[in-house]
Amino acid sequence: MRKKLIAGNWKMNLDITESRELAKTILEKTDKKYFEYTDVLLCPTFVSLNAVEDVIKDSQILLGAQNLSYENNGAYTGEISASMLKVIGCEYAIIGHSERRKYFGENDEIVNKKIIKALEFDLKPILCVGETLEERNSGKQNEVVENQLIKGLKDISDLNNVVIAYEPVWAIGTGQNATPQQANEMHKHIRSVIAKLYNQNNADNIKILYGGSLNDKNCKELLSESDIDGGLIGGASLKADSFIEIIKATQP
Repeated sequence: MRKKLIAGNWKMNLDITESRELAKTILEKTDKKYFEYTDVLLCPTFVSLNAVEDVIKDSQILLGAQNLSYENNGAYTGEISASMLKVIGCEYAIIGHSERRKYFGENDEIVNKKIIKALEFDLKPILCVGETLEERNSGKQNEVVENQLIKGLKDISDLNNVVIAYEPVWAIGTGQNATPQQANEMHKHIRSVIAKLYNQNNADNIKILYGGSLNDKNCKELLSESDIDGGLIGGASLKADSFIEIIKATQP
């Protein structure tokens, strides 16, 4: 059975003090028994990584980054390298989030280079894929996601440390949401693509998260679906009680 993963993507929210307080509250309210079935990951802003790490360092809660550079070091103003993230305690990195693609021009080639770099430094990449509303309405969602997977995973032979997050772009921060059936259908499609690109064992074992406005109100329905292995949580991860309810929804 695949272990669930609930990842909080705090995006560009919370200063250092607020991040520390939220991490502390989540830690205090997360029953240790939950970790038997579920990994819990916090992804604060770069400036708050150290503060959050100080809070969770002796716990089972994991630390992740929201992005990284595909370069090792050098004259790249404003960038953060994989080695810097590793040293500070990160175990995961979100790569190719739709907001990175939309606002910062990241394409599949850039995403692929970042995934390769993350793996090189033993960071587990969370590869984000998903279609726009226009693409879904035109029936191209499977084609779009398959293409993102093919290009994003180019030259990557080992999927043991790769996580995929399906985030329908039309359901992020809009209040809209894919139905549990729509989400699970896409997750099944992603597994079929992985089986085709790699093998059935990889398809059966890779974690696929849902990342489209998942919250404490809809989490039980979504997380009970057969191929949804957790969530990449945005707004609901900024409130400790909501985030804990989502973690609870993964328990058997």
